[in-house]
Amino acid sequence: MRVPLSWLREYVDLPATETGRDVQAKLIAAGLEVETVEQLGAGLKGPLVVGQVLTIEELTEFKKPIRFCTVDVGQANGSGEPQEIVCGARNFSVGDKVVVVLPGAVLPGDFAIAARKTYGRTSHGMICSGDELGMGDDGSGGIIVLPPEHEVGTDAIELLELVDEVLDIAVTPDRGYALSMRGVARETATAYGLPLRDPALLDVPGANSYGYPVQVSDPIGCDRFTARTVVGLEPEAHSPIWLQRRLQKAGMRPISLAVDITNYVMLELGQPLHAYDRSRLDGPIGVRRAEPGEKLTTLDGTKRVLDAEDLVITDNRGPIGIAGVMGGANTEIADATPDPETGRMVGTTEVVIEAAHFDPISIARSARRHKLASEASKRFERGVDPQAAAAAAQRTVDLLVLLAGGTAEGGVTEVVAPRAPRTITMPADHPDRVAGVAYGRETVVRRLQEVGCDVVGQDELVVTVPSWRPDLVEPNDLAEEVIRLEGYENLPSTLPTPPSGRGLTARQRLHRRVGRALAGAGYVEAPNYPFIGEQVLDQLGLEADDARRRLVKLVNPLSDEEPALRTTLLPGLLGALRRNDGRGSHDLALFETGLVFRPTGEEGRAVRLPVDRRPTDEEIAGLDAALPRQPHRAAVVLAGTREQGGWWGKGRPAVWADAVEAGRLLGREAGVELTVRADQHAPWHPGRCAAFYATVGGEETLVGHAGELHPRVVKALHLPDRTCAMEIELDVLERAAEGAVQAPRISTFPVATQDVALVVADDVAASDVEAALREGAGELLESLRLFDVFTGEQIGGGSKSLAYALRFRAADRTLTVEEATAARDAAVALAAERHGAVLRGA
Repeated sequence: MRVPLSWLREYVDLPATETGRDVQAKLIAAGLEVETVEQLGAGLKGPLVVGQVLTIEELTEFKKPIRFCTVDVGQANGSGEPQEIVCGARNFSVGDKVVVVLPGAVLPGDFAIAARKTYGRTSHGMICSGDELGMGDDGSGGIIVLPPEHEVGTDAIELLELVDEVLDIAVTPDRGYALSMRGVARETATAYGLPLRDPALLDVPGANSYGYPVQVSDPIGCDRFTARTVVGLEPEAHSPIWLQRRLQKAGMRPISLAVDITNYVMLELGQPLHAYDRSRLDGPIGVRRAEPGEKLTTLDGTKRVLDAEDLVITDNRGPIGIAGVMGGANTEIADATPDPETGRMVGTTEVVIEAAHFDPISIARSARRHKLASEASKRFERGVDPQAAAAAAQRTVDLLVLLAGGTAEGGVTEVVAPRAPRTITMPADHPDRVAGVAYGRETVVRRLQEVGCDVVGQDELVVTVPSWRPDLVEPNDLAEEVIRLEGYENLPSTLPTPPSGRGLTARQRLHRRVGRALAGAGYVEAPNYPFIGEQVLDQLGLEADDARRRLVKLVNPLSDEEPALRTTLLPGLLGALRRNDGRGSHDLALFETGLVFRPTGEEGRAVRLPVDRRPTDEEIAGLDAALPRQPHRAAVVLAGTREQGGWWGKGRPAVWADAVEAGRLLGREAGVELTVRADQHAPWHPGRCAAFYATVGGEETLVGHAGELHPRVVKALHLPDRTCAMEIELDVLERAAEGAVQAPRISTFPVATQDVALVVADDVAASDVEAALREGAGELLESLRLFDVFTGEQIGGGSKSLAYALRFRAADRTLTVEEATAARDAAVALAAERHGAVLRGA
């Protein structure tokens, strides 16, 4: 809500010395979130005056239309002679009143005005548009054309109210009353201890039987509907400058007089209104739920299919508006246009004004269902004062009569569903106990009365809540009002004594080590939002029965394109890689750790936990049972160069082996020896995909996958060629870990190295051969490394040669050649027994 300080002063007699910053501080102390104070007209310096266009000469020798004008500015230029100005705007004619800035002036943005030669003429000033003066768009698309009654030479800075301060308030959902000047003025008056001139205190005639007919079929959705009629409006009447400027300062664009007045009253009183062209209405106005499949073209020109839960305004033809959200185009106020035969201005001359109160939940759902957030729906869903409808309608009638020359008909329609005022019973010392401060009964009663409550009782207070505060529903709400008005800053602060820490859990330490290890290996952390859409699962090439396609969908997603929680970390990381590659960073290595969400299909409905006590263990367990499985995972993606080239030699591109090594790295951090096997698993390339396995509880368990992405996936996601990725489940690593990682014992004796090259069948995994060599070599084996894989005619088709470097070392002695050779031979023998391995060249 944007609140001009000049407008606020109409309702509260603030001291003349109070600035917007001062009011901001007071309102923040009272609990409103005043984000900024905008200084309108800062740096603006005259002369800026009203001028009248005397002549216009069209300069046709240039590529774009240019006009050389003479403008009467009275004595503002010191000579009384017409001012010569070059202007490119086309929306004014000879005789029009315009706003002229003269040499020596400074416009917003430190734009100094001086006489200058342009387009072969000398321009002594400028004819101004709203944007150039910091007023915003007035809908004209060009310079400002003023009404003819303003005198030449009048100071335009004062006329257009260009200098002001505007408070920008972020209104929270529980303070809907602050979406109006009335509500903010009430808070300001309370903060300063000053009286409030309530703009809703108007003389309103009572309802009678000859108002415009209204039929409310859903009193729950609409508990109040006021209709008033004004006739004899002048179609050519325009909104006065003061009205346009207040709308602009509040962030709204002037449209037409009738619409501007309804918007103005909405900003003033907080009650949304709608004006119908009576000549376009067919029969009584109705309020009901929509029939499934009914259609309506709203004021924004969009044809909408209505839902059975939508509350709609109707006439005999059907829906003419979505209640509380937006009206229909078929009853829109017509713009004034000249009659082609008579030349007279024709347009809407009779309007029916609607001021109603609708169910907040219904309005909120309709606005979201149709993706149609309007100023009206924003107020209704936060709570509108139902008692303000009649006053808002009267205020609108008064302004239409005053500004449009209309006549108010005597008929007044009031359809009201009786509703008793809401009362709350509260101990008088309840705010004291909540805040830990002894306010006393008198202070509590006084503060509640300042809010607008009626309070009776001594030790037990019976509080009648004002109609404009639907957020006050229980004693704690009343206590909050007392505390905020007394000042949060006056609450005593007592810091709790923290218990002695027990350090991080093993799970937390593992997750931190994983992040540090990946960062140390050259990866950059790139956290992403945990939302995905089904389209990305198609792009990843997942099969229809893949477990990653079972999604947890959100009821109210941030984006309709990503309405579900992620089942894998890869979509977010690959999206980050694609964005960075598109912005010129081609050598990329990114990682992320976080939760994924895997529903089992056995989740039940979550119970609502109590707030007045600690939930029981059973209630917490029931809540946990309603949640999907949420394993913690780590993933990396790579593209481009992995090792940079330079004077030391050539670089090396990232390959699938780098992704596999990232998985091995995480295994080492967890103290788990991972087994790597070839696999086929989307979205990886079938021939360049590895699966990680670890032993958990005596059983081999899948931990994750790594490798190069499938070319179809790379193309679908617009990724760099040969992009690689790895994803691993940290929870499985944690279960596979055997306590704390033990540091190796370092022997002081020399190492004995033995190399072996074994010929095995093509389908034998190198990891299986490695496992056999480790087991056969026994305790003397310190490390084992595969350093070469060879295929060719020398070893025959269907076979491959695997060359390993074996390092042997004893803790208590220097190994002899015989001992190292015996250990090597034992290793080779077991590999031969299990996998048919043969020493190459034997």
